[in-house]
Amino acid sequence: MGLIPAPRHISRNPSGRGRLGRATRLVAGPGTEGVARWLRATVGAATGLPLAEGGGADGAGDRIVLSVDPALPAEHYRLVVDGSQCSVQGGDAAGVLWGAQTLRQLLGPDAFRRAPVRPEREWDLPAVTVEDGPRFRWRGLMLDVARHFMPKEGVLRYLDLMAAHKLNVFHFHLTDDQGWRVEIKKYPKLTETGSWRARTKFGHRASPLWEEKPHGGHYTQDDIREIVAYAAERHITVVPEIDVPGHSQAAIAAYPELGNTDVVDTSALTVWDNWGISPNVLAPTDNTLRFYEGVFEELLELFPSEFVHVGGDECLKDQWRRSPTAQARIAELGLADEDGLQAWFVGHFADWLAARGRRLIGWDEILEGGLAPGAAVSSWRGYAGGVAAAQAGHDVVMCPEQQVYLDYRQHAGADEPVPIGYVRTLEDVYRFEPVPEQLTPEQARHVLGTQANVWTEAMEDHARVDYQTFPRLAAFAEVAWGRLPVPADRDFAGFERRMAVHYRRLDALGVAYRPPTGPHPWQRRPGVAGRPLDGPPPSR
Repeated sequence: MGLIPAPRHISRNPSGRGRLGRATRLVAGPGTEGVARWLRATVGAATGLPLAEGGGADGAGDRIVLSVDPALPAEHYRLVVDGSQCSVQGGDAAGVLWGAQTLRQLLGPDAFRRAPVRPEREWDLPAVTVEDGPRFRWRGLMLDVARHFMPKEGVLRYLDLMAAHKLNVFHFHLTDDQGWRVEIKKYPKLTETGSWRARTKFGHRASPLWEEKPHGGHYTQDDIREIVAYAAERHITVVPEIDVPGHSQAAIAAYPELGNTDVVDTSALTVWDNWGISPNVLAPTDNTLRFYEGVFEELLELFPSEFVHVGGDECLKDQWRRSPTAQARIAELGLADEDGLQAWFVGHFADWLAARGRRLIGWDEILEGGLAPGAAVSSWRGYAGGVAAAQAGHDVVMCPEQQVYLDYRQHAGADEPVPIGYVRTLEDVYRFEPVPEQLTPEQARHVLGTQANVWTEAMEDHARVDYQTFPRLAAFAEVAWGRLPVPADRDFAGFERRMAVHYRRLDALGVAYRPPTGPHPWQRRPGVAGRPLDGPPPSR
């Protein structure tokens, strides 16, 4: 069967096999109508079976019955295949969907295609009972579409891939120095100017290679509504990220008054065409605060998520140190230094979002200088930020770069395309533990979950994103979903055996993953410089 993520409990039923055929009917109980639509659109399309409506849940004949059972916890499910009857019960609609995803896996890799390859076939199922539910409420994937834009169809495809792996939070990194990707009607130049750069560095920033053509694109507000609705149908929450006060050169290029005009000619800035950390950061002025309040007002209309991500990372403060305006603001507020100024800036939006019923989340630098009550932290610079945040009573999403940055190279071989960072193999990701051992049980309850991050500086198209993301996202999904043993005791050999089946599912889905034996010739990037780091990654 090769189920991924591995379920908590699975047992055989005496009937031996189940079956789906043209007579199989689909019964959708109250609250499961969306799952029924998904089953017909995916499994129905792949099998060629009509999965017609089946009337009541107690009828005879081949049936798939979907229902919500309030006795089950949220997102938990019970899948029973017994002869001609298949039932999927969930504690809520999300649980029913996760059970339906397991049903799809039981049907075999051809159930992941978009059209049937054997239209007249009947589909066998193992007669099993599967009882399962997630460890974490936040099982996330962050996709950076600012460095290299991914068109809407690619984003929808990644939402499908997430749902297939029972991941449920899509962190949408929409802005950075190299591009602004979301339409803001109040400030049209953010996309007219800020979504395009004249050229793009090919490889790491040390590479001498350039792609000498414009790169860019953005999502209209209707595109965003479509993405959010498509995600919601798959029980995925979309958390937008708008970076402040650093990583903001694209916004400053569009509206120069947002930058530190007293120390740099911001009118001469363009959307950045290189990688790294731009020194051009937002000015800590009332005008900047009002501008971004206008941005967030439109975002809140588009994204119903509890959390809004404001970045807050890698804000170089050299311009603030030289800026009379910034220094006057530090003095006016009675702050100790520029770190305090950043904390004030982030805190303003924490309060602003809280007043509108939302919660701020940011990278772990937002801890520096103090963090507003109710704000949460994405711990990326290792475990330390997450530990400090949880010990201080803040909620945390664990995404340490040394463990789950999927832009990091997967092997030390010379054929790895544009090798970045430390080697993080499939096994390394499988042995990642999101909850730091030094947290007490009470503190550990602040760990909302975990997230894998995909930064796209060295990923010029969806095939490169696939290569870096898969198969490691499958290992990450099992870590995020299941209650696994401690890392050293995890059965990686068993996981590899299940992956042998899962690779065929990824093939059917058209995922350009890294093969276990190394990259295909067309996946290599000979002569394109990366930035490999040797040895084990530091643990912190």
